[in-house]
Amino acid sequence: MSLTFHWFLPTNGDSRHVVGGGHGTPATASGRDRPPTVAYLSQIARAAEDLGFVGALTPTGAWCEDAWLTTAMVAQHSERLKFLVAFRPGFVSPTLAAQMAATFQRQSGGRLLLNVVTGGESHEQRAYGDFLDKDARYRRTGEFLHIVRALWEGETVDLAGEHLKVEEARLARVPDPVPQVYFGGSSPVAGEVAARYADVYLTWGEPPAQVAEKIAWIRELAGKEGRTVRFGIRLHVITRDTSAQAWAEADRLLAGFDPQTVRSVQAGLARSESEGQRRMLALHGGSRDGLEIHPNLWAGIGLVRGGAGTALVGSHEEVAERIREYHALGIEEFVLSGYPHLEEAYWFGEGVLPRLAAQGLWHHPHTPRPQQAAQVPFAS
Repeated sequence: MSLTFHWFLPTNGDSRHVVGGGHGTPATASGRDRPPTVAYLSQIARAAEDLGFVGALTPTGAWCEDAWLTTAMVAQHSERLKFLVAFRPGFVSPTLAAQMAATFQRQSGGRLLLNVVTGGESHEQRAYGDFLDKDARYRRTGEFLHIVRALWEGETVDLAGEHLKVEEARLARVPDPVPQVYFGGSSPVAGEVAARYADVYLTWGEPPAQVAEKIAWIRELAGKEGRTVRFGIRLHVITRDTSAQAWAEADRLLAGFDPQTVRSVQAGLARSESEGQRRMLALHGGSRDGLEIHPNLWAGIGLVRGGAGTALVGSHEEVAERIREYHALGIEEFVLSGYPHLEEAYWFGEGVLPRLAAQGLWHHPHTPRPQQAAQVPFAS
Protein backbone atom coordinates (compact mmCIF):
# COMPACT_ATOMS: atom_id res chain seq x y z
CA MET A 1 0.00 0.00 0.00
CA SER A 2 1.26 3.47 -0.91
CA LEU A 3 2.36 5.60 2.03
CA THR A 4 0.27 8.66 2.85
CA PHE A 5 1.85 12.02 3.68
CA HIS A 6 0.21 15.01 5.31
CA TRP A 7 1.64 18.47 5.91
CA PHE A 8 0.88 21.08 8.59
CA LEU A 9 -0.81 24.49 8.61
CA PRO A 10 1.04 26.72 11.13
CA THR A 11 -1.92 28.61 12.53
CA ASN A 12 0.33 29.76 15.39
CA GLY A 13 2.54 31.66 12.90
CA ASP A 14 5.53 30.66 10.82
CA SER A 15 9.17 31.65 10.61
CA ARG A 16 12.65 30.74 9.42
CA HIS A 17 13.14 29.94 13.11
CA VAL A 18 11.24 27.41 15.20
CA VAL A 19 7.91 28.72 16.45
CA GLY A 20 7.62 27.35 19.95
CA GLY A 21 4.67 27.00 22.29
CA GLY A 22 1.78 24.59 22.56
CA HIS A 23 0.60 22.26 25.31
CA GLY A 24 -0.37 25.12 27.54
CA THR A 25 2.57 27.39 26.63
CA PRO A 26 2.19 30.49 24.42
CA ALA A 27 3.62 30.72 20.91
CA THR A 28 7.10 32.26 20.88
CA ALA A 29 7.85 35.64 19.33
CA SER A 30 9.05 34.02 16.10
CA GLY A 31 5.42 33.25 15.32
CA ARG A 32 4.98 36.90 14.38
CA ASP A 33 7.51 36.64 11.53
CA ARG A 34 4.86 35.25 9.17
CA PRO A 35 1.41 35.74 10.68
CA PRO A 36 -1.09 32.94 10.00
CA THR A 37 -3.19 34.86 7.50
CA VAL A 38 -5.57 33.02 5.21
CA ALA A 39 -3.46 34.20 2.27
CA TYR A 40 -0.23 32.71 3.65
CA LEU A 41 -1.83 29.48 4.88
CA SER A 42 -3.45 29.09 1.46
CA GLN A 43 -0.01 29.33 -0.14
CA ILE A 44 1.12 26.43 2.01
CA ALA A 45 -2.06 24.46 1.26
CA ARG A 46 -1.69 24.87 -2.49
CA ALA A 47 1.99 23.91 -2.37
CA ALA A 48 1.19 20.83 -0.28
CA GLU A 49 -1.51 19.56 -2.63
CA ASP A 50 0.65 20.18 -5.71
CA LEU A 51 3.54 18.26 -4.14
CA GLY A 52 1.38 15.25 -3.31
CA PHE A 53 0.47 15.64 0.36
CA VAL A 54 -3.00 14.23 0.99
CA GLY A 55 -3.95 16.45 3.91
CA ALA A 56 -2.74 19.10 6.33
CA LEU A 57 -3.01 19.02 10.12
CA THR A 58 -4.37 22.16 11.75
CA PRO A 59 -3.64 22.36 15.51
CA THR A 60 -5.92 23.31 18.36
CA GLY A 61 -5.33 25.24 21.58
CA ALA A 62 -5.02 28.70 23.03
CA TRP A 63 -1.69 29.23 21.23
CA CYS A 64 -3.12 29.21 17.68
CA GLU A 65 -6.05 30.25 15.54
CA ASP A 66 -9.25 28.20 15.67
CA ALA A 67 -8.85 25.14 13.46
CA TRP A 68 -12.47 24.86 12.22
CA LEU A 69 -12.79 28.46 11.09
CA THR A 70 -9.32 28.68 9.58
CA THR A 71 -9.58 25.50 7.53
CA ALA A 72 -13.07 26.39 6.32
CA MET A 73 -11.60 29.59 4.86
CA VAL A 74 -8.43 27.99 3.47
CA ALA A 75 -10.49 25.25 1.82
CA GLN A 76 -11.92 27.90 -0.48
CA HIS A 77 -8.41 28.61 -1.81
CA SER A 78 -7.41 25.00 -2.48
CA GLU A 79 -8.85 22.21 -4.57
CA ARG A 80 -7.92 18.74 -3.35
CA LEU A 81 -6.06 19.00 -0.05
CA LYS A 82 -7.85 17.46 2.91
CA PHE A 83 -7.82 19.13 6.31
CA LEU A 84 -6.95 17.17 9.43
CA VAL A 85 -8.79 19.41 11.86
CA ALA A 86 -7.75 19.06 15.49
CA PHE A 87 -10.51 19.67 18.01
CA ARG A 88 -11.27 18.97 21.65
CA PRO A 89 -14.45 17.06 22.46
CA GLY A 90 -15.10 18.85 25.75
CA PHE A 91 -15.65 22.24 24.12
CA VAL A 92 -18.65 21.44 21.89
CA SER A 93 -21.62 19.10 22.08
CA PRO A 94 -21.25 15.80 20.20
CA THR A 95 -24.39 16.42 18.14
CA LEU A 96 -23.17 19.85 17.04
CA ALA A 97 -19.70 18.46 16.27
CA ALA A 98 -21.21 15.70 14.14
CA GLN A 99 -23.31 18.29 12.31
CA MET A 100 -20.29 20.58 11.79
CA ALA A 101 -18.29 17.69 10.35
CA ALA A 102 -21.14 16.72 8.02
CA THR A 103 -21.46 20.30 6.80
CA PHE A 104 -17.70 20.59 6.26
CA GLN A 105 -17.73 17.37 4.22
CA ARG A 106 -20.52 18.59 1.95
CA GLN A 107 -19.20 22.09 1.46
CA SER A 108 -15.57 21.02 0.90
CA GLY A 109 -16.25 18.02 -1.33
CA GLY A 110 -15.31 15.42 1.28
CA ARG A 111 -12.04 16.99 2.40
CA LEU A 112 -12.37 16.67 6.17
CA LEU A 113 -10.31 14.44 8.47
CA LEU A 114 -10.63 14.75 12.26
CA ASN A 115 -7.86 14.74 14.84
CA VAL A 116 -9.53 14.22 18.21
CA VAL A 117 -7.45 15.84 20.98
CA THR A 118 -8.62 15.05 24.50
CA GLY A 119 -6.35 17.69 26.10
CA GLY A 120 -3.49 16.93 28.45
CA GLU A 121 -3.21 20.25 30.30
CA SER A 122 -5.78 20.83 33.04
CA HIS A 123 -4.81 24.48 33.46
CA GLU A 124 -5.51 25.14 29.76
CA GLN A 125 -8.74 23.12 29.84
CA ARG A 126 -9.95 25.15 32.84
CA ALA A 127 -9.42 28.35 30.85
CA TYR A 128 -12.06 27.01 28.46
CA GLY A 129 -14.39 26.08 31.31
CA ASP A 130 -13.52 22.37 31.47
CA PHE A 131 -12.74 21.16 35.00
CA LEU A 132 -12.56 17.39 34.54
CA ASP A 133 -9.33 15.56 35.37
CA LYS A 134 -7.37 13.83 32.60
CA ASP A 135 -8.81 10.31 32.96
CA ALA A 136 -12.33 11.71 33.09
CA ARG A 137 -11.64 13.72 29.94
CA TYR A 138 -10.68 10.53 28.13
CA ARG A 139 -13.82 8.77 29.32
CA ARG A 140 -15.84 11.72 28.06
CA THR A 141 -14.01 11.47 24.73
CA GLY A 142 -15.10 7.85 24.47
CA GLU A 143 -18.74 8.82 25.03
CA PHE A 144 -18.36 11.68 22.57
CA LEU A 145 -17.01 9.46 19.80
CA HIS A 146 -19.67 6.83 20.49
CA ILE A 147 -22.37 9.44 19.89
CA VAL A 148 -20.71 11.07 16.89
CA ARG A 149 -20.01 7.82 15.08
CA ALA A 150 -23.58 6.63 15.61
CA LEU A 151 -24.96 9.92 14.28
CA TRP A 152 -22.74 9.69 11.21
CA GLU A 153 -24.24 6.26 10.52
CA GLY A 154 -27.72 7.78 10.49
CA GLU A 155 -28.79 6.44 13.87
CA THR A 156 -30.99 8.19 16.42
CA VAL A 157 -29.00 8.34 19.63
CA ASP A 158 -30.15 8.31 23.23
CA LEU A 159 -27.34 8.18 25.76
CA ALA A 160 -27.12 9.01 29.43
CA GLY A 161 -23.41 8.61 30.07
CA GLU A 162 -21.09 9.55 32.88
CA HIS A 163 -20.35 12.91 31.26
CA LEU A 164 -22.61 13.31 28.22
CA LYS A 165 -26.35 13.02 27.76
CA VAL A 166 -28.36 13.30 24.55
CA GLU A 167 -31.95 12.44 23.73
CA GLU A 168 -33.27 11.68 20.24
CA ALA A 169 -30.13 13.08 18.64
CA ARG A 170 -30.12 12.69 14.87
CA LEU A 171 -28.58 14.33 11.83
CA ALA A 172 -30.77 15.54 8.98
CA ARG A 173 -27.93 14.75 6.56
CA VAL A 174 -25.09 12.36 7.29
CA PRO A 175 -21.56 13.01 5.97
CA ASP A 176 -20.46 11.25 2.80
CA PRO A 177 -17.82 10.02 3.15
CA VAL A 178 -17.71 9.64 6.91
CA PRO A 179 -14.60 11.52 8.16
CA GLN A 180 -11.68 9.39 9.29
CA VAL A 181 -10.87 9.81 13.00
CA TYR A 182 -7.22 10.30 13.98
CA PHE A 183 -6.42 9.91 17.67
CA GLY A 184 -3.33 9.84 19.86
CA GLY A 185 -2.51 9.25 23.50
CA SER A 186 -0.02 7.24 25.50
CA SER A 187 -1.88 6.60 28.76
CA PRO A 188 -3.82 3.36 29.42
CA VAL A 189 -7.22 5.05 29.15
CA ALA A 190 -6.16 6.73 25.89
CA GLY A 191 -5.28 3.34 24.44
CA GLU A 192 -8.75 2.02 25.27
CA VAL A 193 -10.43 4.93 23.48
CA ALA A 194 -8.16 4.58 20.45
CA ALA A 195 -8.85 0.85 20.20
CA ARG A 196 -12.62 1.39 20.17
CA TYR A 197 -13.02 4.48 18.00
CA ALA A 198 -9.90 5.54 16.06
CA ASP A 199 -9.33 4.87 12.38
CA VAL A 200 -5.72 6.03 12.64
CA TYR A 201 -3.65 5.99 15.83
CA LEU A 202 -1.10 8.82 15.82
CA THR A 203 2.14 8.80 17.79
CA TRP A 204 4.72 11.53 18.11
CA GLY A 205 8.14 10.83 16.63
CA GLU A 206 9.80 8.61 19.17
CA PRO A 207 12.70 6.27 18.27
CA PRO A 208 11.60 3.19 16.29
CA ALA A 209 11.82 0.77 19.21
CA GLN A 210 9.41 2.86 21.26
CA VAL A 211 7.09 3.32 18.30
CA ALA A 212 7.05 -0.45 17.77
CA GLU A 213 5.94 -0.94 21.38
CA LYS A 214 3.06 1.50 20.91
CA ILE A 215 1.93 -0.18 17.71
CA ALA A 216 1.91 -3.59 19.38
CA TRP A 217 0.00 -2.16 22.35
CA ILE A 218 -2.77 -0.58 20.25
CA ARG A 219 -3.01 -3.56 17.91
CA GLU A 220 -3.61 -5.85 20.86
CA LEU A 221 -6.25 -3.56 22.36
CA ALA A 222 -7.99 -3.08 19.01
CA GLY A 223 -7.96 -6.84 18.39
CA LYS A 224 -9.84 -7.37 21.64
CA GLU A 225 -12.48 -4.95 20.28
CA GLY A 226 -12.63 -6.85 16.98
CA ARG A 227 -11.17 -3.87 15.13
CA THR A 228 -8.08 -2.98 13.13
CA VAL A 229 -6.40 0.42 13.36
CA ARG A 230 -3.98 2.10 10.97
CA PHE A 231 -0.93 3.89 12.34
CA GLY A 232 0.57 7.31 11.71
CA ILE A 233 3.46 9.34 13.08
CA ARG A 234 3.89 13.09 13.64
CA LEU A 235 7.34 14.49 12.85
CA HIS A 236 9.17 17.61 11.70
CA VAL A 237 11.60 17.33 8.79
CA ILE A 238 14.87 19.02 7.80
CA THR A 239 15.94 17.45 4.54
CA ARG A 240 18.58 18.75 2.12
CA ASP A 241 20.69 17.59 -0.82
CA THR A 242 23.44 16.49 1.57
CA SER A 243 23.53 15.38 5.19
CA ALA A 244 25.96 18.19 6.06
CA GLN A 245 23.54 20.81 4.73
CA ALA A 246 20.65 19.37 6.73
CA TRP A 247 22.58 19.25 9.99
CA ALA A 248 23.87 22.77 9.39
CA GLU A 249 20.25 23.89 9.20
CA ALA A 250 19.44 22.04 12.45
CA ASP A 251 22.42 23.76 14.09
CA ARG A 252 21.19 27.13 12.82
CA LEU A 253 17.76 26.55 14.32
CA LEU A 254 19.29 25.41 17.62
CA ALA A 255 21.51 28.50 17.76
CA GLY A 256 18.37 30.63 17.58
CA PHE A 257 16.92 29.18 20.80
CA ASP A 258 17.20 31.84 23.47
CA PRO A 259 18.26 30.14 26.76
CA GLN A 260 15.57 31.98 28.72
CA THR A 261 12.91 30.89 26.24
CA VAL A 262 14.07 27.27 26.56
CA ARG A 263 13.87 27.47 30.36
CA SER A 264 10.44 29.11 30.25
CA VAL A 265 8.98 26.61 27.77
CA GLN A 266 10.44 23.61 29.59
CA ALA A 267 9.03 24.87 32.89
CA GLY A 268 5.62 25.22 31.28
CA LEU A 269 5.75 21.79 29.66
CA ALA A 270 6.84 20.21 32.95
CA ARG A 271 3.32 20.93 34.23
CA SER A 272 1.82 18.80 31.47
CA GLU A 273 -0.29 15.81 32.47
CA SER A 274 0.16 14.30 29.01
CA GLU A 275 2.03 11.01 29.01
CA GLY A 276 3.05 11.67 25.42
CA GLN A 277 4.50 15.05 26.38
CA ARG A 278 6.39 13.45 29.25
CA ARG A 279 7.91 10.99 26.79
CA MET A 280 8.89 13.85 24.48
CA LEU A 281 10.60 15.71 27.32
CA ALA A 282 12.50 12.58 28.31
CA LEU A 283 14.10 12.41 24.86
CA HIS A 284 16.18 15.57 25.44
CA GLY A 285 15.94 16.23 29.18
CA GLY A 286 16.07 19.98 28.57
CA SER A 287 19.68 19.74 27.39
CA ARG A 288 21.19 20.88 24.08
CA ASP A 289 23.58 17.92 24.15
CA GLY A 290 22.99 14.50 22.63
CA LEU A 291 19.96 15.58 20.62
CA GLU A 292 20.37 12.96 17.88
CA ILE A 293 18.52 10.22 19.74
CA HIS A 294 18.46 7.76 16.81
CA PRO A 295 20.17 8.03 13.43
CA ASN A 296 18.69 11.14 11.75
CA LEU A 297 16.15 11.66 14.56
CA TRP A 298 16.74 15.00 16.30
CA ALA A 299 15.00 16.05 19.53
CA GLY A 300 15.95 19.72 19.34
CA ILE A 301 12.51 21.03 18.37
CA GLY A 302 11.12 19.86 21.70
CA LEU A 303 13.31 22.33 23.60
CA VAL A 304 10.97 25.17 22.65
CA ARG A 305 7.83 23.49 21.31
CA GLY A 306 5.20 21.39 23.02
CA GLY A 307 3.74 18.33 21.37
CA ALA A 308 5.69 16.94 18.44
CA GLY A 309 9.30 17.67 19.34
CA THR A 310 11.44 15.56 17.02
CA ALA A 311 12.62 15.99 13.44
CA LEU A 312 14.02 13.75 10.75
CA VAL A 313 17.30 15.40 9.75
CA GLY A 314 19.54 14.35 6.89
CA SER A 315 19.98 14.04 3.18
CA HIS A 316 16.94 13.19 1.11
CA GLU A 317 18.09 9.58 0.90
CA GLU A 318 18.71 9.37 4.67
CA VAL A 319 15.28 10.78 5.47
CA ALA A 320 13.70 8.35 3.00
CA GLU A 321 15.56 5.51 4.74
CA ARG A 322 14.18 6.53 8.14
CA ILE A 323 10.68 6.65 6.65
CA ARG A 324 11.19 3.14 5.33
CA GLU A 325 12.31 2.10 8.82
CA TYR A 326 9.12 3.41 10.42
CA HIS A 327 7.04 1.93 7.61
CA ALA A 328 8.52 -1.49 8.32
CA LEU A 329 7.11 -1.21 11.85
CA GLY A 330 3.59 -0.60 10.52
CA ILE A 331 3.43 3.18 10.06
CA GLU A 332 1.35 4.04 6.99
CA GLU A 333 0.73 7.77 7.43
CA PHE A 334 3.23 10.56 8.11
CA VAL A 335 2.12 13.97 9.39
CA LEU A 336 5.07 16.28 8.75
CA SER A 337 6.10 19.91 9.15
CA GLY A 338 9.18 22.10 8.94
CA TYR A 339 10.33 25.69 9.37
CA PRO A 340 9.33 27.62 7.40
CA HIS A 341 6.46 25.45 6.28
CA LEU A 342 6.22 26.76 2.73
CA GLU A 343 9.87 26.21 1.80
CA GLU A 344 10.29 22.98 3.77
CA ALA A 345 7.30 21.44 1.99
CA TYR A 346 9.22 21.86 -1.26
CA TRP A 347 12.46 20.45 0.16
CA PHE A 348 10.63 17.30 1.24
CA GLY A 349 8.21 17.09 -1.67
CA GLU A 350 10.89 17.50 -4.33
CA GLY A 351 13.69 15.69 -2.50
CA VAL A 352 12.24 12.76 -0.56
CA LEU A 353 8.93 11.87 -2.21
CA PRO A 354 10.47 11.10 -5.64
CA ARG A 355 12.89 8.68 -3.97
CA LEU A 356 10.04 6.89 -2.24
CA ALA A 357 8.11 6.81 -5.50
CA ALA A 358 11.07 5.22 -7.29
CA GLN A 359 11.02 2.46 -4.65
CA GLY A 360 7.29 1.83 -5.09
CA LEU A 361 6.42 3.13 -1.61
CA TRP A 362 4.58 6.27 -2.68
CA HIS A 363 2.49 7.51 -5.55
CA HIS A 364 1.32 11.07 -6.13
CA PRO A 365 -2.37 10.96 -5.15
CA HIS A 366 -3.45 13.38 -7.87
CA THR A 367 -1.83 11.71 -10.87
CA PRO A 368 -2.79 8.40 -12.54
CA ARG A 369 -0.65 5.36 -11.93
CA PRO A 370 1.39 4.22 -14.93
CA GLN A 371 -0.91 1.31 -15.76
CA GLN A 372 -3.92 3.61 -15.53
CA ALA A 373 -2.31 6.13 -17.85
CA ALA A 374 -1.64 3.40 -20.40
CA GLN A 375 -5.36 2.69 -20.65
CA VAL A 376 -6.26 6.23 -21.76
CA PRO A 377 -6.85 6.28 -25.55
CA PHE A 378 -4.99 8.76 -27.71
CA ALA A 379 -7.02 11.81 -28.68
CA SER A 380 -7.77 12.09 -32.38
